[in-house]
Amino acid sequence: NLSAVSIFVFVGLSDAPEIRLLLFVLFLLIYLATMASNIILLVAISTDSHLHSPMYFFLSNLSLLDLLCPTITVPKMLGALLLEHKEISFSGCLFQHFSLIAVVGTEIFLLAVMAYDRYVAVCHPLRYPSIMSTKLCAQLALGTWATGLLNSLLHTSLVFTLSFCGPNKIQQYYCDIPPVLALSCSSTHSRELVILVVAGVLGSSACVVTVVSYVYILLEILARKSPGIWHKAFSTCGSHLAVVCLFYGTTICTYVRPSSTYSPHWDRVVSMLYGMLTPLLNPIIYSLRNKEVKCALKRVIRQV
Repeated sequence: NLSAVSIFVFVGLSDAPEIRLLLFVLFLLIYLATMASNIILLVAISTDSHLHSPMYFFLSNLSLLDLLCPTITVPKMLGALLLEHKEISFSGCLFQHFSLIAVVGTEIFLLAVMAYDRYVAVCHPLRYPSIMSTKLCAQLALGTWATGLLNSLLHTSLVFTLSFCGPNKIQQYYCDIPPVLALSCSSTHSRELVILVVAGVLGSSACVVTVVSYVYILLEILARKSPGIWHKAFSTCGSHLAVVCLFYGTTICTYVRPSSTYSPHWDRVVSMLYGMLTPLLNPIIYSLRNKEVKCALKRVIRQV
């Protein structure tokens, strides 16, 4: 007498009306601030010829991803907080899942590409223009987006070809892999193993590229024996690595583990870190401490 699930229901962040209103205002402000900061950064990079370089080309791709990531999940969450509209169709959940995994995967690979770009700039400054050519930058950016989309297609096909015929309450505020797998009435062990292997191989490869690039950068800085340059470069690398560690740590804790260790309350907190706070912090950490970007932003504000 089991029937296929056609609608999923999100579990709300809170049942108390006053808490829901407070969370709605808080998350709305964070979302608007994220949208504004990343849009302004994109406009500054596209309109200022001084920022037409590989570093800022990749940074514009990162800002675009930071626009997409919260847009996929936050509006639905805000609707659930304000209007208590917590339902989502099966096809809508599939599309949200595919889009989010594609954006998260693409950002992981893009962070590795940006680390390699900084490695070439610091360790091979004279050869930087010839190595990081326009053609290579376009190929690297296209490769990150294509890899993210293919990775998401694999994960989505593994998850949503399962049978869903029982409970339909998702213990999350969006359609994520662990809570959706927990609702399946099919055996998920083999598919979980494939997801873990694929995510582990791709994620660890990108992480290795990022870490190795910054190790070489650090060694190059130490070899120069210039305290001023060392302090400035180390500060920049430290900020970047802090965001990288936050992003990698939260995504690994959320995805790279079996569903038997799934904790709904903890995962809702973790997912908000990489889904809302990281896109807000990225423009600040990556660009607002940069003098060239500050000048470009001032020119954009004056023009407006």
